[in-house]
Amino acid sequence: MFPTSRPRRLRATPALRRLVAETDLRPRHLVLPVFVREGAVEPVPITSMPGVVQHTRDSLRKSALAAIEAGVGGIMVFGVPRHRDATGRAGVDPAGVLNVALADLRSELGDACVLMSDCCLDEFTDHGHCGVLDRAGKVDNDATLTVYAEMAVAQAAAGAHLVGPSGMMDGQVGAIREALDVAGHRDVGILAYTAKYASAFYGPFREAVDSQLRGDRKTYQQDPANIRESLRELSLDLAEGADLVMVKPATAYLDVLRAVAEHADVPVAAYQVSGEYSMIEAAAANGWLDRERAVLETLTSIRRAGADVVLSYWAAEAAGWLADPR
Repeated sequence: MFPTSRPRRLRATPALRRLVAETDLRPRHLVLPVFVREGAVEPVPITSMPGVVQHTRDSLRKSALAAIEAGVGGIMVFGVPRHRDATGRAGVDPAGVLNVALADLRSELGDACVLMSDCCLDEFTDHGHCGVLDRAGKVDNDATLTVYAEMAVAQAAAGAHLVGPSGMMDGQVGAIREALDVAGHRDVGILAYTAKYASAFYGPFREAVDSQLRGDRKTYQQDPANIRESLRELSLDLAEGADLVMVKPATAYLDVLRAVAEHADVPVAAYQVSGEYSMIEAAAANGWLDRERAVLETLTSIRRAGADVVLSYWAAEAAGWLADPR
């Protein structure tokens, strides 16, 4: 007979397991991504993301309030405009859907949560790319930085606490920081999408924002095969003034998340993206796994790998589960 091991003795009761847990997952760690659709008169379901909708301005406010009451740490807002053009001007327009929604939420919520904005052009361009295109149809990095800077200032003026440049343009953090400071928004921070991979897991998000993309973004998003370049991107973003850094997607890139967390001297976020959400929802709908356990297990794994902040479409629901542990 072998004696019961010390680790096993510490698993014997729920209270013991809570006492010695190495990783905690609390509502404050979670950020809820939300979509707001210009001109919508009622929420529009996203078929590939069961339970997620494109909000009206009114339903967005109600959803945000419910999320804050559940204890989530923040809300990330994406806009779905009625009209798009080659340079994504609706993303810069103070009367554009995203900036109006940010103003609504800041007025409603004040500083009760961290209000974050997606500072990227892909939702607003008629070609679906994250930047302005040159005559050859390639993304013009420097021309895009000019628009990002203008977009970030508009979002800060609308009420964002953090702007989130997600386009993976070279120099985006520095350009945005300079623009924010010149415009007097020195207290508005930058959540830099430092390691954003050209992933297959973004598929449902394309529906969520009515993406016009044809082709792919492999020339500016990272190759899923690589990790060292993530650390180079991290060094650049930190040098340019990033206040937080992001790894996206999360679950398939936990090794990248761990490496970034070990090298970063700022908080690290990870985005549990649409494909990750939809896979679990589909499996749960078929009775193949326990939905609540699978959600909490994946969120905990992201925290365990080093994320201080986790963006997840389950944020509000998971916050409710965590507030009422069983």
